[in-house]
Amino acid sequence: MQMANLAGQIAIVTGASRGIGRGVAHALVEAGATVYATGRSIASASLPDAVIRIPCDHTDDEQVARVFERITNDGGRLDVLVNGVWGGYAQMQENGQFTWPLPFWEQPLWRWNAMMNAGVRAGYVASHHAARLMLSARSGPPQAKSRGLLVHLSHWAAQKHQSNVAYGVSKAATDKMAAHMAHELRPHGITSVSLYPGLVRTESVMQFAAYLDLSNSESPEFTGRVIAALAADPEVARFGGQWLVVAALAEAYHISDIDGAQPRPLTLEQV
Repeated sequence: MQMANLAGQIAIVTGASRGIGRGVAHALVEAGATVYATGRSIASASLPDAVIRIPCDHTDDEQVARVFERITNDGGRLDVLVNGVWGGYAQMQENGQFTWPLPFWEQPLWRWNAMMNAGVRAGYVASHHAARLMLSARSGPPQAKSRGLLVHLSHWAAQKHQSNVAYGVSKAATDKMAAHMAHELRPHGITSVSLYPGLVRTESVMQFAAYLDLSNSESPEFTGRVIAALAADPEVARFGGQWLVVAALAEAYHISDIDGAQPRPLTLEQV
């Protein structure tokens, strides 16, 4: 595997207390980046000591603003934002019923807000602050200029019906947000992409390991290794506005998973 070298780059990973966000923060530190990680329970997250933890509820705009004020005060620049915060998987069971796959007219209405507020909107707010910081850094001296990469974690549900209506709409909104941000950021040399992991062995998924086929699954760190490769790629702008598949990028960048496996990229038909 060719390891990306992110020495000197500054990254922030939102929603890094667990799941894919935690794996991404771990992998970016391993690649040499200075990594800030946020989340409501980030203080107790299983992360390397080098990760700078900032407790944050991303549904509270003032808390989010303080996170980016901290990064500004620490160094005044930012190279990578990974929008990993996601509140859509909370309370899949309600009153003893597994409501996640129900048709929209039987879904609890709070689920829409959980996905849009702690998902799409949280990504928008973090990107708002990150873009300002990246643009500020790019206006400085050449040796201090930020490369500029926004990564929005999304899902195949944006392309194909999976699970429930609100889930698909929220992921489609994330993809559209990434594409439109790319359009506005492109003239400034900053890249925005949407990224699709496969079946990831997160803490939540592993609770149901006995019922799942994990033969083509991915570690949370695998997504982080791919993001590190994107951040180190001097031609990353060619991906701006696209939705990208983690396993396909891993093949292109010659990246393996932490166990040495090479997860197979899924197609739309296979998902």
